[in-house]
Amino acid sequence: MRESRLAPLLALAVLSLVWGYNWVVMKQAVRYADPVAFSAMRSFFGGLVLLVIVLLTKRPAGMGWFAGVLVLGLVQTTLFVTLSIWALLYGGAGKTAVLVYTMPVWLMLLAWPVLGEKIRGVQWFAVLFALGGLGLVIQPWKLQSTPIGAALALCAALAWAVSGVWAKRLRRAVTIDLLALTGWQLVLGSIPLIVVALLMSEEPVKWHPVFVGALAYNIGPATALAWLLWLYALHKLPAAIAGIGTLMTPLVGVLSAWLQLGEEPQGWEKWGILLILLGLGITVWEQVGRRENQRRLTS
Repeated sequence: MRESRLAPLLALAVLSLVWGYNWVVMKQAVRYADPVAFSAMRSFFGGLVLLVIVLLTKRPAGMGWFAGVLVLGLVQTTLFVTLSIWALLYGGAGKTAVLVYTMPVWLMLLAWPVLGEKIRGVQWFAVLFALGGLGLVIQPWKLQSTPIGAALALCAALAWAVSGVWAKRLRRAVTIDLLALTGWQLVLGSIPLIVVALLMSEEPVKWHPVFVGALAYNIGPATALAWLLWLYALHKLPAAIAGIGTLMTPLVGVLSAWLQLGEEPQGWEKWGILLILLGLGITVWEQVGRRENQRRLTS
């Protein structure tokens, strides 16, 4: 049965819902555990879940290229997560975290010279609307953070973009099962986080039911499933389109915080949400139209 042409876009939509709501979940979780320890646990156990699934389903479990998978784990899990945590420590938690989602800008810039994926035509309007809306949601002119906090958040975004480009090159260089790749990079990337947590964490984890639920959500949907969806979408779509698709994540985060925590968007944030929706609509419309044209040419 032919894979649905909409499958990668659906993967991005689910990914954005899971990761967007996770900002609310993580806000609750860090009340009971050190952020580094929490990140180490969710990455390590999330990776193990995927590797167990690989074994149970008798899929190929080999890495194919250990050094390549290690680099992906260090950049996508270790570096990205660590920089994000440091940014939160130095700056305001909410909007500083959203700075991480400037990642599509860096991914677009890197994908052009490295992967040869040019931004064409109507895609530029999607980029402008989406990034303009994201800027209004973030409102960096009001961001309550020190320069180092904002710099670390942007470095985290750059690390994520670099890992996205490397993942595409890795998949072109060697044959490796996507599920195994996601699991191995999570496990390998979590090892430095475990070491840092053991050496630096001062407070023990408080195993409150809220924390247990947050950890379960992060191990399952927000880590194992989400990273799998991200790598799948990145493999099936141009890197720039995959990156722009993740811009829905901060939108979901804003709406989740509004509904559950009472953090209602104010002023420019509402206009930013509308611009992001418009940019995402253009992205989906353009991608579906392109795939439909390709289907007609090959039929």
